[in-house]
Amino acid sequence: MHRIGMLTPSSNTVLEPVTAAILAGQSEITAHFSRFKVTEIALDADALAQFDDSEILRAAELLAHAKVDVIAWNGTSASWLGIERDERLKERIESTTGIRASTCILSLVDILKRLGASRQALVTPYTDDVQARIIKTYAGRGIQCPAEYHLGIRDNFSFGVVPQARIRAMIAECLNSSPDVVTILCTNMNGARLAAEMEPEAGAIILDSVAVTLWGCLLEIGVRPDIIRGWGRIFTSDRLNPRP
Repeated sequence: MHRIGMLTPSSNTVLEPVTAAILAGQSEITAHFSRFKVTEIALDADALAQFDDSEILRAAELLAHAKVDVIAWNGTSASWLGIERDERLKERIESTTGIRASTCILSLVDILKRLGASRQALVTPYTDDVQARIIKTYAGRGIQCPAEYHLGIRDNFSFGVVPQARIRAMIAECLNSSPDVVTILCTNMNGARLAAEMEPEAGAIILDSVAVTLWGCLLEIGVRPDIIRGWGRIFTSDRLNPRP
């Protein structure tokens, strides 16, 4: 039995049910969640303070009580705070709990590297300034943004009620730029199911942040991601399924 622990923004209503749906039928893998306060995404001091490591580490310690095999930060904040923030967070979780750690964004960076991707189109619910910071962050890692679509929303709960049809249209718009990947960069947007639906005609791989986090967790616990079927090429691509 493998137990996956995930650190969840308090106002997120998408990542838990979507993770459970992806893992449906995997009787030897269970997912467990611990929340900490995140209610808005912005660049002002109060919003940025939500991601203080001390709050995240307290939630991680609670997950450790469940003797999980990995603890993952299932959020995208390092995309505007700096990817090095998640590198430090991973180290601190492992040091504090004695349990291996992962994050959505470190997994995304790993995926982009494995794919050799240099053109990432972005679909997000975020505000103009947050989106600009995200684009700059990935450009610093050599990943350009040929197209992007964002909704200008600040309230985190509201991300989770964006209609799937709206997300589908955003992805379709980004695909016109012929990117290597289209990334739905938010773990509270309900877009994971769209990868399998749209990829056959898309050309590009469609990466959903919830699926990305789970992909990284599976690698951390030594399970090949291709045990998951019907959720897109992130789980079935040979380049993203390292052989033992």
